[in-house]
Amino acid sequence: MKGTRPLMNEEICRVAACFEGTYAVRNRYLFIIGVSTGGRISELLSLTLGDVYQNNRPVTDLLFDKSIVKGKETSRAVPINADGRAAVLEIVKWHLEHYGEPLDKQRPLFPSRNGQGTQPMTRQNAHGALKRAFEKAGLNGKLATHSLRKSYAQRLYEQTNDIYVVQEMLGHKDVKTTQRYLGINYVKVRAASEAMGFSHKQQENKKAPSVDEAPDEELLAEVMRRGFNISAK
Repeated sequence: MKGTRPLMNEEICRVAACFEGTYAVRNRYLFIIGVSTGGRISELLSLTLGDVYQNNRPVTDLLFDKSIVKGKETSRAVPINADGRAAVLEIVKWHLEHYGEPLDKQRPLFPSRNGQGTQPMTRQNAHGALKRAFEKAGLNGKLATHSLRKSYAQRLYEQTNDIYVVQEMLGHKDVKTTQRYLGINYVKVRAASEAMGFSHKQQENKKAPSVDEAPDEELLAEVMRRGFNISAK
């Protein structure tokens, strides 16, 4: 969704703790797998248990098959980190408790409340579940299902500093789309905004740089700027 913002790591932890109700587990791990893989909400809701759980363990690379990706042209594989793999284990456990054995690998990973789990939850229901968690976590700004994908993109770029890696993992055809998608680095901007504070209290908390802490090259440049001759005799 255009204009939605990404979440910082601390915000992700807060939201993860704010899902409630009978389907809290399903909703929580939709959120965690979303921020861990960068899938579009339509792609996430199209996943089955067999897509994420194979040979009695979570997959290490999640395949978004071309049958479910936007445009249905190219499949893409995305590594699942430890958070994502732990989420897979928890939602598999939830499926077994909710529907019993054996584990049906064709069942939607995020099933609807209706139909004995044979249909995936709708985008509208996913949006509602996430919105309630965002509000309970006390977050502000424009947040929606697309915030999960943007959070993944922003965090991946901060780790790699490689926009082409982000482009491939998101499945964008054009890197310009990825550039617009990433927008600004919220972590850096928030820190910079705090540093720009002009109140008396904020200024008192700012530590003046010490000469002893300055790099040698900076001291050398300053001495030369002041006109001292430092050439060896």
